[in-house]
Amino acid sequence: MTDKIGLNALLRQRDGHHARVTWEELFFDLVYVFAVTQLSHTLLHDLSASGMLQTLILWFAVWLGWQYTCWVTNWFSPDTPQIRALLFGVMAAALVMAAALPEAFGERVWFFVIAYIIIQVGRTAWIVCILGPQHALTANYRRMRVWLVISALIWCAGALSSGGLRTALWALAVLCEYLSPMTGFAFPGMGRSATRDWTIEGAHLTERCQLFVIVALGETLLATGGSLAESEAWTFPVLSAMCATFLSALAVWWLYFGTSGEQATQAITHSPDPGRMGARFHYIHVILVGGIIVMAVGNDLIQEGPEHHVTLLHGAVISAGSVIFLVGSAIYKRVVYGAIPITHILGALALCLAVALMPVLTLEQAGWLTTLIMLITALAESRVHQRRMIKMKGV
Repeated sequence: MTDKIGLNALLRQRDGHHARVTWEELFFDLVYVFAVTQLSHTLLHDLSASGMLQTLILWFAVWLGWQYTCWVTNWFSPDTPQIRALLFGVMAAALVMAAALPEAFGERVWFFVIAYIIIQVGRTAWIVCILGPQHALTANYRRMRVWLVISALIWCAGALSSGGLRTALWALAVLCEYLSPMTGFAFPGMGRSATRDWTIEGAHLTERCQLFVIVALGETLLATGGSLAESEAWTFPVLSAMCATFLSALAVWWLYFGTSGEQATQAITHSPDPGRMGARFHYIHVILVGGIIVMAVGNDLIQEGPEHHVTLLHGAVISAGSVIFLVGSAIYKRVVYGAIPITHILGALALCLAVALMPVLTLEQAGWLTTLIMLITALAESRVHQRRMIKMKGV
């Protein structure tokens, strides 16, 4: 059992300053560059309804593994040997999980499930072990462990099943892990956790979410560069498609970092219930980053055959990623500023209407159409943001 001095050493030092993201955490995130790449490629090669649903379930699993670990490193210092060892152990399991993603519903089902259970249950059990019975966070992690064990059993039941039953069981497992924090991991006989007791470092938590957005955008740029490198001839349509996909990533960066980055940190830091606010940020970012992943799939489609005409399915995919991102960003800014930005709603509606035009366009032209809508939305939101900042400073 760790003594009181050791327990205090495990915690992040909270002296009122921004807790930095450590090198251990940045190293850990590298695995998720690979995981996001695996997910986008998995979806690209199976755009059927079942393929989309399966990829969605796998994305939630990837996100939940990262999210729960992010909360650990917000509470506990990765500079300590116990937490550093935990982080690297989870990283190794996440590497196996990410490698198994394309065949998670197929031949590598058990590699995926066992790696994922090690990440979720193993990490939580390790924290309970090193904290001991007296620490304030022990009860919270014990409740968390119960829920993660329940979801682990459902993951295993799904692995033993096949087809639609496996999909249904894994969707249930995801819901179990995604919704249980909303109830404070309430469990009969064990009570429930209160978000006001989750003393978090708001600036650190927002920075971790922002870094995951960078990870997703980085995968988009890697895919763009990789597609260009593999092109046999660098024709005008190929180079034009590359420019469109690059500018779409720039528009996403602009909408996310250029109009809400610093204010998001302040929203958590000054919230009367930082734990609840931090949980909302994580719930929202699963939508935001999911949209970026779908955008990467659309970009791949554009660059693979820029001169080909758009099918209805491909047109829907090309627009869907940007729509999902704008919806997530609108909810995000609702949390940060207290109002849903009309620019995002109009942008999402324009993207939906654009799908009707795409069957008469080439993939290159469809890419430029969605990119221009995103750039116009970013420009409009930037102007709204400038007025908002002037008003806030005036107050």
